[in-house]
Parts: sequence; C-alpha cells; structure tokens
Amino acid sequence: MPGYVGRFAPSPTGPLHAGSLVAALASWLDARAHGGTWLVRIEDVDTPRCVPGADTLILQQLATCGLVSDGPVLWQSQRSDVYRQARDRLLARHLSYPCACSRKDIAAALANTHKPRHGELVYPGTCRPERGGLRGRPARAWRFLIEAGQAPVQWTDRRLGAQQQDVAAEVGDFVLQRADGLWAYQLAVVVDDAAQGITHVVRGADLADNTPRQMLLQAALGLPTPVYLHTPLVLAADGQKLSKQTGAAALDLSDPLAALNQAAQMLGLPPAEGTPLAALAAWTAAWASGMGPAHLKLGPSNAPT
Repeated sequence: MPGYVGRFAPSPTGPLHAGSLVAALASWLDARAHGGTWLVRIEDVDTPRCVPGADTLILQQLATCGLVSDGPVLWQSQRSDVYRQARDRLLARHLSYPCACSRKDIAAALANTHKPRHGELVYPGTCRPERGGLRGRPARAWRFLIEAGQAPVQWTDRRLGAQQQDVAAEVGDFVLQRADGLWAYQLAVVVDDAAQGITHVVRGADLADNTPRQMLLQAALGLPTPVYLHTPLVLAADGQKLSKQTGAAALDLSDPLAALNQAAQMLGLPPAEGTPLAALAAWTAAWASGMGPAHLKLGPSNAPT
C-alpha cells in the first residue's frame, strides 16, 4: 500500500508490559505487510505520570524485539507550541472555549439533572458561551465545543467493524487543555498523527472509544482521518485490562522470542522458531496473507466512513 505510515505511541509511565508488546507488534506487522513506514512516538504529554528514563527503556525494549522506528522518534513534551497553535485555531473558529468547572462541579451538575454518566463524567455544558461562559470565574481548562446538531460519529474499525458514538451525549464538550496547563491526549494525538503523516492507526481496543473525539478534532482542524484497527487486549487474572496502572509486570525479555511468540498468539498468529528477526519475517508474511486477529480484514475497503 503506497504511502502507508503507521506508528506505535507508548506513554513512558513505566516499562512495556505484555499488552504493550501486542499493540507494538501488531502496528509493526501491519506497516511491514503493507510495505509501509513504522514510526515511534513517545506520548509524554502527561508529564506528572511519566517515569524518568522510561522512554529510553521502552526504546531499548522495542529494539531487543527487533522493532525499531523507521524515522526520528517524536516526544510530545517538546511540542507544546504546536498544540497551542491548534487550540488557537479552534478558538478562532469558535470551537474552543475556557471552562471554570472542577470535577466536583461537574459531578454536582450531573446529580442535579440525573443524566447518565456512560462510564465517565459527561460535561453538562455549564461554561458554554451561549450559557454565559465563565460568569466571572477564572478559567481552569479549555474545551472543544461540539456544535449543535452534531450527528453521532460513525466509522469502521478494521477488526471491530461498524462503530458509532454520540459524543455530545456520551462525553460532552471534552478537554483540550487541562486545569494544570498540560495538553489533553485527544488534541495531542490528533495533531501529532497529522504531523507525522500517519495513515493507519493500530492500537489497543481500550482506545477505541477515543476515536470519535479524535475524528471530530480532525474534521475541525482540517486534518485527514487515518484508518483504525483496534487490537485485542491482554487481560490480567482478574479479567481487567493489563496495564501499568494496575501493576502489570514489566516485559520479560530474557528470551525475546518467547515474549514475541506470546504477543503473536494474542494476534492469532502461529508460533515461530529461530531468531526474533526470522519470526518477524514469518509473521509479516502471515499477516499479509490475511492472518491475524479474528475476522480481521486487511483490505482498503475498511476505511473510515
């Protein structure tokens, strides 16, 4: 596929774990199977949660597995000015506004209106311009304004199939810049995907519900929308997603091939022998032939709608 550019974008809140390697391997294989480019981006925009030296360790872990970026690694912590420019572009189009609400304020407003939360606090629009804005209160954050009449966002995931989310009802006007001044993931990832020319995003299924917010931002900023594929999650013994926040163990790379085989098994790929590089070559051929996550279709017909 000419022009294919994929990426793996870990957050340096700790070393890679088994679930991280599944996403990294899937994104690398998809890029290789399409004859494309694979890039690495360090998503360290949430600096208080980042562990010193974790970015270097992550790059070393990837290299040990034979997964090396085809271009310069990008660090989000160095791109604040670019994110500010994007926010200001939205502000100029009246698609961003300052918000004075704390989480406690939002929770209280939702309790009064008895609106369902859909797993997270749905912003009730307290500081929207048409409702009086800040009303003399200091701004805490900046939000993206979802335009009136915004239809549910629809797209097609290459593994999950047809997807839909009513962002206004399920999320509300979401944060672009946080109360602590840091840039929100949604804005940073959209700006950086466009800057790096990303055409295909392969990432864990836990991020699938972020896609509609990112698509709204892409449209508002006049940026292209990549094709999305969300991979299966590695679950802990209690059935919860394996993650650094829940104490997932660091990836054991004393035997890189064993770690890669475990990740490949999660992706529906056969076991491989020999060196990690030989295994990657075999899995690339298998991925290109249509193997991979259950019911995965690799064809271009699954572009977002």
